[in-house]
Amino acid sequence: YQYPLMFGLILAFCWCSLVCCSRIYMGMHSILDVIAGFLYAILILIVFHPVVDLIDNFNLTYKYAPLIIISLHLALGIFSFTLDTWSTSRGDTAQILGCGAGVACGSHVNYILGLQLDPPPHTLPLSLSSLTVTVFGKAILRLLVGVIVLLLTKVAMKKATIPLACKIFRIPHADVRKARQRMEVELPYRYITYGMVGFSLMFIVPCLFHFIGLS
Repeated sequence: YQYPLMFGLILAFCWCSLVCCSRIYMGMHSILDVIAGFLYAILILIVFHPVVDLIDNFNLTYKYAPLIIISLHLALGIFSFTLDTWSTSRGDTAQILGCGAGVACGSHVNYILGLQLDPPPHTLPLSLSSLTVTVFGKAILRLLVGVIVLLLTKVAMKKATIPLACKIFRIPHADVRKARQRMEVELPYRYITYGMVGFSLMFIVPCLFHFIGLS
């Protein structure tokens, strides 16, 4: 969409500030951690921004892209679990990697099936339409339907993956919280569950919107 540059900068600054301050407020990171993370994010943007289109094209068009993406994200998840003690950051890392892999695979499936979910490049940038009761109501309905589907996906996968991982690795699952502190349980649970959430976000939910006339 076409919107004023200053509006975008203010929105980005406010969102970044809220995320950084929440980390400090919750005691998850120190001020130095947040500053280092902010600078690291800028470095990532500098390195990857020039090749974003190449990566996106590879993800969409290469036949074995999903297999490579899943393997790479899974390997990164295993690497992040090499800590000797349990930490919530390990689960969060696996959750982010799983969601990223799911989103990438969902995009690939959309391309393979010829589902044009995004507007053609020649129509961009889009102009903001006037806000009407119909448009607002449709947006709220899309939000509710999408959130419900994603929550159901998360609950269903959580119910399935934790007991299955405990059974495979012979870990007692009477105390689910304690069982999840084991790498053998937490990694498959986070990766598979949020991988499916990301896949649903990119493929299942948009298809459902199209089916019920909310596209």
